[in-house]
Amino acid sequence: MSAMENPSAGETPPAKTAPGQVSSYATPLRDLFGSRAAEAALLHLYHYGESYGRAISSDFEISLDSVQRQLEKFENAGFLVSKRQGRTLLYSWNPKSGLTEAVKGLVAVVYERIPLEKRPAVFPTRRRPRRKDKPS
Repeated sequence: MSAMENPSAGETPPAKTAPGQVSSYATPLRDLFGSRAAEAALLHLYHYGESYGRAISSDFEISLDSVQRQLEKFENAGFLVSKRQGRTLLYSWNPKSGLTEAVKGLVAVVYERIPLEKRPAVFPTRRRPRRKDKPS
């Protein structure tokens, strides 16, 4: 069956997980950038705007070392920047790089293809504080 006959050709199906585990939703970013850590870092940064290694590592259940190495590679490539917040390196998109918009555009296409019902499983942790006057 060709890609024209199969509209989902090129999509990687979600990985199967045991009940109670965080779903690992595989995307073409994994194949394109060559690692699960790269895929996780890019999707996490796109979803939250900024992030740090331990958050990505825990949300996607990937080793912290591989995530930190990947974030460093992306920073060396120029489309991410980091700043220190206490002892934590916080990464965000580099607004001064011409490459940033191209990479964000690619990640946006992949991110928008993740079904809405799967996004809470892919991004399980709330990163922003709740509004003070909002009822619980």
